[in-house]
Amino acid sequence: MVKMTFTFDERTVETLRRAASRLKKPQSVIVREAIQDYASRADRLSDDESRDMLKVLDRMMARRSKRTQAEVNAEIAEIRAVRRAGGRRTRSE
Repeated sequence: MVKMTFTFDERTVETLRRAASRLKKPQSVIVREAIQDYASRADRLSDDESRDMLKVLDRMMARRSKRTQAEVNAEIAEIRAVRRAGGRRTRSE
């Protein structure tokens, strides 16, 4: 373990003390768990990021395809045939 020193405002200190008392855990454990929880949530997209990505997806879906339905159907049939054939039988180089 590494010992560190932090400065918290009074409200945060009181919240930390109440949580530690209620959960019957040392304050250092509460801080470690809070950091882990924050880190796990920080890896996900924020509401703004999700909204922006959905807008991009909506714009893409609104665009007309330049291929005909027959071309799309032919590509799908080709993909299905390759999948049914079991994929690659020899090593690629």
